[in-house]
Amino acid sequence: MDPRPPPIRVLLADDHAVVRKGIREFLEEDGEITVVAEASDGVEAVRFAAEQAPDVAVLDIQMPRLTGIEATRQIKAAHPGVRVLILTAYDDDPYVFALLRAGADGYLLKNADADDLVRAVKATAAGGRVLAPDITAKVLAQMPGVKPGVKPGVKPAAAQDQVEPLSDRELDVLRLAGKGLTNKQIGQELEISDRTVQGHLANIYGKLGVASRTEAVTRALKLGWIVLDST
Repeated sequence: MDPRPPPIRVLLADDHAVVRKGIREFLEEDGEITVVAEASDGVEAVRFAAEQAPDVAVLDIQMPRLTGIEATRQIKAAHPGVRVLILTAYDDDPYVFALLRAGADGYLLKNADADDLVRAVKATAAGGRVLAPDITAKVLAQMPGVKPGVKPGVKPAAAQDQVEPLSDRELDVLRLAGKGLTNKQIGQELEISDRTVQGHLANIYGKLGVASRTEAVTRALKLGWIVLDST
């Protein structure tokens, strides 16, 4: 029996055949990624996402018939399990935030190295949130209370696969923090002291590279590590 995990299945969507060929070669050279479909426009991208059920859809923004923004919105609405990584030359704010609102899981620029692209696809497939460094700066600039020099809650592609997992107890603390409980209330719920809760939060911040509860909860949600319910 082959002990290797199955390859990551990727859909490529770009209206330039030469660009698709180059991206395909970069990805498949890795040996752990296979391109299952290529789309030349947004309509094809949506159709292939339904037909092929890829792990990751790598989409450009400017495509005929349907933009990457609308294609992302339709793919995520109909097939939420398909992860969407935007690969584009555009870093304009309107594109960035429109795509993140549409549900894109990552945003990488075409000037990225081949190794960064491969890491980004793998991190996206694993449930990570991948943003190019320039895009991360734009996102942080829109977050109230976040100042230059504070460790960002969203890491660039190269660091995405280096996030240290949280312990079961740290996840418990973070879930309760996400529900708005104070340190004292978290301690009562878990039968531990306030100081212990503070220690767990400090460890969580360090592992996730964040500086606040909000950032920690947001990052863990995006990574798929916690789910908040209404109970």
